[in-house]
Amino acid sequence: MSQHVFKRAGFLAATVGVAGLLGAGIASAHVTANVYGSQPTKGGYAAIVFRVPSEEPNTMTTKVAVDFKADYGIGSVRTKPLPGWTAEVTKSKLPTPITKDNGTQITEAVTAVTWTAQPGNELKATDYQEFSVSFGPLPTNVDEVEFPAHQTYSDGKVVDWNQPTPPGGEEPEHPAPAVKLAAKAAGDGDDDHAGMAAGTASTTGEHTEAAAATSDSTARWLGGAGLLVGAIGLGVGAGATIRARKATAKSGGNS
Repeated sequence: MSQHVFKRAGFLAATVGVAGLLGAGIASAHVTANVYGSQPTKGGYAAIVFRVPSEEPNTMTTKVAVDFKADYGIGSVRTKPLPGWTAEVTKSKLPTPITKDNGTQITEAVTAVTWTAQPGNELKATDYQEFSVSFGPLPTNVDEVEFPAHQTYSDGKVVDWNQPTPPGGEEPEHPAPAVKLAAKAAGDGDDDHAGMAAGTASTTGEHTEAAAATSDSTARWLGGAGLLVGAIGLGVGAGATIRARKATAKSGGNS
């Protein structure tokens, strides 16, 4: 009886360990928009990191373009410098001006940000890269903002990550990166909030880099912890199986 329990426990631990190791790869198999810090607020400013994995086996990612919907009325975008990549912000004239809650009229909105790899900095199939942006003001009439992305490979192939996730939550094959917006707290003034966010967005020196480095370190630590748990699960499972086999052999010898 106890031997069967040990065997089942070992098998379960090993299974959990393998699932933990494989899950990290599965979860990052598409372009995602990640928030490292406070959730963006409707009408405020946001700092988002687009994580892009390179998945084609015999070619490399050379360009990443992210669309900003014109009806969001995003008036300004700042990109964090990324060694080996150039960033270009595209703005388009709006057919009809968008009036924000604080009375500001947006006549020209950001419609795309494109990152292009310099020679020697393309992403191989085993690589991923993070592209950081801060922007605003955000719309107040939606609960979530979507950013369709377009990933270009060195052989000319373009993969579009532009499918909306349905309300049921079942993820499509090529989901568009999206970020949920928090409701603006009662009493928050548009001018004060915008001023504070603009001040944060204009900090492009050590403060921004330190915050990004801290966020990256946290993400790496969490990823490493997941791998460690998986490895421990494999070790426990293997140990339990060996002990069960020894106990069985010893019991047979005694009889």
